[in-house]
Amino acid sequence: MSAALSAQLAAQGASPQQVAAIVAAIVRFRDDTAPPPPAAPSAAADPWLRAALLENAGGGAGGPTAWGDPHPWGRAG
Repeated sequence: MSAALSAQLAAQGASPQQVAAIVAAIVRFRDDTAPPPPAAPSAAADPWLRAALLENAGGGAGGPTAWGDPHPWGRAG
């Protein structure tokens, strides 16, 4: 967007400083008015959600338990 705008402004007789100021103002306006990015869900806040996600993905079987035991109780292996 800025390359096409700067080329169009330069064709109309604007100086390079004027073109840079206009483009900087547009970029600043875009940054100031853009919605914030969505926050990533935090699984650490809800231990039940974390456990469900690990169980669903199969991530809990190979790693240590919450107590640090490398071989979870009740499983052969």
